[in-house]
Amino acid sequence: MSSGIDAADLKEIRHSDSGPDVRERPDATAAPPRLPRGVRALTTGVCALVVLCIVASVAHVLLVFLHVAPANTVSKRYSSQINAWVFPFFEQNWRLFAPDPESVNRQILARTAHTDAGGSFEVSPWVDLTAVDGSAVEHHVFPSHTAQNMLRRAWSGYVDSHGGDDTARTERAVMMRTYLTNIAADRLAAQRGHTFDFVQLRVVTRPVAAPGSRAGTRPPKPSENRLLPWWKVTRHAG
Repeated sequence: MSSGIDAADLKEIRHSDSGPDVRERPDATAAPPRLPRGVRALTTGVCALVVLCIVASVAHVLLVFLHVAPANTVSKRYSSQINAWVFPFFEQNWRLFAPDPESVNRQILARTAHTDAGGSFEVSPWVDLTAVDGSAVEHHVFPSHTAQNMLRRAWSGYVDSHGGDDTARTERAVMMRTYLTNIAADRLAAQRGHTFDFVQLRVVTRPVAAPGSRAGTRPPKPSENRLLPWWKVTRHAG
């Protein structure tokens, strides 16, 4: 037997005398660590972009709804703002439910003119824009919406706003004329690659013949050849 206290017992007594083993715990009320400045700026920008997209989407849906809804006090009062937003890119119609198939074939041609330093007026040959669109659609499994509808819808909008007269009397008529002119100018600049200042369009309308035996009993309708005036455009250089 040992009459004294050995080293192990002495270590245990000293440990117990020092009190309980208390470990430090993080303070739950302490402020969280601050993110770097770049991360905070990126987070703020993303949040602002999301809010902007939501506001723009709601405004777009509201304006389109007012455009297609029956005429009311709000749509009449803000008709100019609604039309400025909807036309020509967000125009809506009911042709999906009541289709109106084309009864004529339209051939849209365009040519350019340029005034040189000597004052002479140089005119280019006609370019068949409809044929260019047709070649982009034919034999393509998934033809683009631009090749199928842009030029055709631009001409339909021009006719709806001008009728048989080429004088623009409303803001929408001016917008549709500018829209049609820009389409023709951009396509001619990409295809011809030369400088020009004016654009002119010619539209040849040919009726679609009736199918079957009815075609022989009706006299063929004459074709319509409509020559539009020269329009000044922003100088295009190839």
